[in-house]
Amino acid sequence: MAAPLELYCWKGDWGLPSVDTDCLTVLAYAKFAGAPLKVHKITNPWRSPTGTLPALKTTEESTRSLSKPSNIIIHLRKQKYNADYDLSAKEGADTLAFVSLLEEKLLPALIYTQWVDSKNYVDVTRRWYAENIPFPLNFLLPNRIHNQQLERLRLVRGDPTLEPGEQLEKELYQDALECMTLLSQRLGSHKFFFGDSPSSLDAYVFGHLAPLLKVKLPNGKLQQHLNSLDNLRHYCTNILILYFPSEGGEPPIHKVSVHSDSSDFDSEPHKRRKQILSVLFAMGSMLGYAILMGIVSIQHVRPQAALVGPRHIEEGGEEEEEE
Repeated sequence: MAAPLELYCWKGDWGLPSVDTDCLTVLAYAKFAGAPLKVHKITNPWRSPTGTLPALKTTEESTRSLSKPSNIIIHLRKQKYNADYDLSAKEGADTLAFVSLLEEKLLPALIYTQWVDSKNYVDVTRRWYAENIPFPLNFLLPNRIHNQQLERLRLVRGDPTLEPGEQLEKELYQDALECMTLLSQRLGSHKFFFGDSPSSLDAYVFGHLAPLLKVKLPNGKLQQHLNSLDNLRHYCTNILILYFPSEGGEPPIHKVSVHSDSSDFDSEPHKRRKQILSVLFAMGSMLGYAILMGIVSIQHVRPQAALVGPRHIEEGGEEEEEE
């Protein structure tokens, strides 16, 4: 029997199996397709095979590890775990169109509301990551992830000089509201987007909407609109209940083993070694950052100082220290 595929993703909170949109998309698709994943829910992306989350660890040399949700889903399909198996050609085309719509219209607004909006970022997003990422990385990684998300927003918008502001927020939120309304109209009274069985489109929609539904944000413009769309709100809640029993409280549909702590990674000696190396690397990164930003400076000591006699050092030591 082949070893199970291993998925590394951000841990959950707020009643969600993960706090991250990409991780939620992959987790949902794995549940829908019945993929026997061994899931590691962690808060240190450097402990994943790719240094990012989500990450799928495979046994194949050509795809030793995958990180983008689309690549992970394609790999699962190749392993015969295909949630889109029964879709028609038209439904497959609709899936591609709606996924593109999500990434173009809804994703930028989600990035903005979680990572750019100052009130939401300081009070909720950054606070959660700082409290959950292990020390000393919690001083480094939240800002790093913030910068990565801002670059991702610029990439999605196709504007490398994009800067946050009221006009940008207005445009992003308007696109997101229209996208959610369109999704609500397309879902109608159906259980899932293509009938009674979930597909990859359901995984993408759930991954994007669930954090918006569950995370309590001070600036909740997008949340208010989502809550006004009853079918989308019930849709997300039903997926949580049906497929994520630890959050929803109902029996699971497919078996996916989940490991929420780091004890399942390695034996104790290897785990301790990785922890020490992780701390040393983080301290080195922080020191390098401090030197680069001018917070810490390195001064060269003149060789002549070593030749000065003991008496001269004793009399002039205080003055040298002040220099």
